[in-house]
Amino acid sequence: MTLSGDYETVIGLEVHVELKTASKIFCSCSTSFGAEPNTQVCPICSGFPGMLPVLNHKVVDYAIKVGLALNCEIAEFCKFDRKNYFYPDLPKAFQISQYDLPICKNGYLDIDINGDKRRIRITRIHMEEDAGKLVHQGDITTTPFSLVDLNRSGVPLLEIVSEPDMRSGAEARAYMEKLRSILLFTGVSDCKMQEGSLRCDANVSVRPRGQRELGVKTEIKNMNSFRAVEKAIDYEAKRQMEALEYGEEIIQETRTWDEEKQVTRSMRSKEEAHDYRYFPEPDLPPLKITPEWIEEIQASLPEMPDQARGRLMEQYGLSEYDASIITQSPDYLAFFDECLRNYSNAKTVANWMMGELSRLLNQNNMEISECLVKPEDLIKLLGLIDNGTISGKMAKTVFEEMFAGGKKPELIIKEKGMEQISDEGTLKAVIEEVVANNQKVLQDYKNGKKKAFGFFVGQVMKATKGQADPSAVNKLLRERLDK
Repeated sequence: MTLSGDYETVIGLEVHVELKTASKIFCSCSTSFGAEPNTQVCPICSGFPGMLPVLNHKVVDYAIKVGLALNCEIAEFCKFDRKNYFYPDLPKAFQISQYDLPICKNGYLDIDINGDKRRIRITRIHMEEDAGKLVHQGDITTTPFSLVDLNRSGVPLLEIVSEPDMRSGAEARAYMEKLRSILLFTGVSDCKMQEGSLRCDANVSVRPRGQRELGVKTEIKNMNSFRAVEKAIDYEAKRQMEALEYGEEIIQETRTWDEEKQVTRSMRSKEEAHDYRYFPEPDLPPLKITPEWIEEIQASLPEMPDQARGRLMEQYGLSEYDASIITQSPDYLAFFDECLRNYSNAKTVANWMMGELSRLLNQNNMEISECLVKPEDLIKLLGLIDNGTISGKMAKTVFEEMFAGGKKPELIIKEKGMEQISDEGTLKAVIEEVVANNQKVLQDYKNGKKKAFGFFVGQVMKATKGQADPSAVNKLLRERLDK
């Protein structure tokens, strides 16, 4: 339907980040991903009565680091609280979290949408423990049941809560991508959405443009990609607008994103939401964070994405767009910087990274840290293009071989006989043979049919199996035909 009203979408995000610590937040159990179910548990993280939690110091360090990177105020005094609710994967029937006194508050993150700079405020960041995981078995033909895996129970989380400052799915996606980049640069998380290390819940509402009062919001859960975040929010906003146009009431509820059908679906009404009955965690003392502690963490912060982007633009003359892509992760930036230690053309390196390298990484669902092509390999390949050993087109074929098997470019070129033919004597002999075999086309060229030139170029490239230097072919062929 066509919407007759002028509506504004209002979006706030709650992002959960799994911290990359070796052990859990309140016990010494491993946090490594992919272990056999219930092999990384102990009486503390599996909720045995009488077991006392001991706070992991590294979790607090990481929380302070993220808070500083996101321009937050770091609390001098904070505490943990019990969030009480029952769910099968929550063994204690409460979650240790932070309620009224979080470790970080009042921060912000700047995003760029097609040149439009936006500042998204961050309400708070707090520490908490993760719950376990339910593994559902059976289907409609059998008796369904669920199994509980507590390996994830007690894994340290940061929850980053934004203000409702975003106005579209594109803005929410940009916020998530920028947030992921910052988290990767700080080194606190691997941010692998496919493994649940970065999870997002979106609160979405719509209101007539100009209205100050917020509309009734719905919460969207279970989004496991940036694309899903953008698509789900835009779909939900449109759904709410259409409902209001038809005079329907928006129900405050939790919804999930159906990736297959590209729609949001209702999970449960918010009227059924629990009263969490927060109260201070009696087994953990409050935290006093000293200025010296904060200064120590501040001094350990590495170069952040915005700083790196500015450096690439100033030092190498890259465009803001190119610099933004290169600084999407610290590993990506490190690859670029390593290339530029031994190669002077920054734009060429950036083009290959944003083009062929990025394409193959995405196609194979890989991170650059998993890539078999190293900076020195790419530089060697670019040098072979520069000295005329291979053409740019041939180099793309070589690069795919390098990516697939990790072989050096010169070895691939030798094995496949791909050396570019640049010798003028060799090329002149080929050109003479091609011209001799195509006298009619030669006459067409002489009569002014300039398209015949392209035919001769194609025949020369075919005769040399694509190995002729295109620029040399064009020069020598022009000289021969214009005699």
